[in-house]
Amino acid sequence: MLEFFAIAVTIVVVAVPEGLPLAVTLSLAFAMKKMMNDKALVRHLAACETMGSATTICSDKTGTLTTNHMTVVKTCICGEIKEVSGSEKFGSSIPESVRKILLESIFNNTGGDVVVNEAQKVEILGTPTETALLELGLLLGGDFEEERVKSKIVKVEPFNSTKKRMGVVLELPEGGFRAHCKGASEIALAACDKFLNSNGDVVPLDEASTTHLQDTIEKFASEALRTLCLAYSDIGSEFSERYTCIAIVGIKDPVRPGVKESVAVCRSAGIVVRMVTGDNLTTAKAIARECGILTDDGLAIEGPEFREKSDAELQQLIPNLQVMARSSPMDKHTLVKQLRTTFQEVVAVTGDGTNDAPALHEADIGLAMGIAGTEVAKESADVIILDDNFSTIVTVGKWGRSVYVNIQKFVQFQLTVNVVALVVNFTSACLTGNAPLTAVQLLWVNMIMDTLGALALATEPPTDDLMKRAPVGRKGNFISNVMWRNITGQSLYQFVVIWYLQTQGKEAFRLDGPDSDLILNTLIFNSFVFCQVFNEISSREMEKVNVFDGILKNYVFVAVLSCTAIFQIIIIEFLGTFASTTPLTWQQWFVSIAFGFLGMPIAAILKMVPVGSS
Repeated sequence: MLEFFAIAVTIVVVAVPEGLPLAVTLSLAFAMKKMMNDKALVRHLAACETMGSATTICSDKTGTLTTNHMTVVKTCICGEIKEVSGSEKFGSSIPESVRKILLESIFNNTGGDVVVNEAQKVEILGTPTETALLELGLLLGGDFEEERVKSKIVKVEPFNSTKKRMGVVLELPEGGFRAHCKGASEIALAACDKFLNSNGDVVPLDEASTTHLQDTIEKFASEALRTLCLAYSDIGSEFSERYTCIAIVGIKDPVRPGVKESVAVCRSAGIVVRMVTGDNLTTAKAIARECGILTDDGLAIEGPEFREKSDAELQQLIPNLQVMARSSPMDKHTLVKQLRTTFQEVVAVTGDGTNDAPALHEADIGLAMGIAGTEVAKESADVIILDDNFSTIVTVGKWGRSVYVNIQKFVQFQLTVNVVALVVNFTSACLTGNAPLTAVQLLWVNMIMDTLGALALATEPPTDDLMKRAPVGRKGNFISNVMWRNITGQSLYQFVVIWYLQTQGKEAFRLDGPDSDLILNTLIFNSFVFCQVFNEISSREMEKVNVFDGILKNYVFVAVLSCTAIFQIIIIEFLGTFASTTPLTWQQWFVSIAFGFLGMPIAAILKMVPVGSS
């Protein structure tokens, strides 16, 4: 009765897949540690796997797709387009009165600063946009401290993400006040009714001049330049919202190396990349084409237009939407919500500002920028991209897929061992009254199946082939048809081996005498364990025939297999009383290992049988 009870309890222990949580946690923790080396800090462990199921990435432009190292390369001053260069000719071609007011605007209407560091070198502090403008001011011969002392700042209007502009009011040394405005070109230009002509005089902004300036903005934007308009207004007894246009500047922010290739990898992996930016539509489209995001059949839209769409119109628009320009943080939030709820997409979102927190929170995976990101954005994110690089996001996706596939491999291996061990012991106990595998042997099998299996299969590193298959998405089946095929085929093979040994083993190995049953049961146990050892190798790939590719690079896998084989030898040869085994002859060892090895060509043949993907 005690023996029956022990076997019954052991069968229950084997039946419960307690190794699955271990495999999941191991795989997630392993990926989390490795992703840190790839410049991705995982804040929430589950995000490692979720990223592998992502079907859409909504990415910022500045700093993520581009380098965030900005320089002014073109200007339109006094109606003339000029290439920015370090030569004296650039500054000397601008009328002195215009140069003075331009420097006043650049050095006062800014969130940046110019300082002299310990090495007595000039250092510019501030956002990349501010830095680019301050560099232009210094190039024009301006002195930051001198300009700040000349005029007293009486009011500051910080940058407004909705109005897309910032401003400042100065008290002039000769008396009176002057407001300076800087912002998105088409928005700031729309607030202007005058401009400075080639002589530096203030003249009305007629239709021809307006068209010329608008065409200049379009020209700069089509060259993938970020455009800003600088304007001012002299304040008399009453403040007027109408400004005088000083200049339009074109700022170059180069695309990061490797971004185009990373976007192509995403496309081959079935992941749609969408750009969501606050920049001008033409600039956004030019950058998106350069990155490979915007295709011929793709749609680009501005935030204000997107906001006005009804739910029915959004359902028609969003599937083809690839670029959203002049977007507000709430536009991004609306897009993410629609993709998740209406289209059942698994959405990853990048963000760096405090206003991005709602979208990061709404997304399945929030990705905050480690360099440019605010603390609020980082707190709302699941993963922090330490180098602000889009290529790192693709690496995170690859690791996520690796986690998912590794857990699938482990489950496939575990279910095969589970099914065979339980059915063999249960049927043998019912038919013959004796179980071929004892309680100790079953516990050893359980250890191979759970702890050691989890260590071996859950720590497989990712391969590039993972990014050549479609994403699982929100509705994918975890146990796929491929897994069922492999489990069924391998289980049947192992059933046949054990059934043959049980029924024909004594005759085949000419076993007789009082120890024949013990030798046969040891042979069955040994063959069964080596079936699992070779099945573990076959489980490294669920669809590929070549399972040895990169096996020596996974030291954990090699160590687990080696330990399993060594401990099996010890159990058979030296732990007879404890494990109910007896030493085997070299012929019996050869046959046991051969039965296990035969499972590998059978697994390879099974992989050639076509099945559906789901």
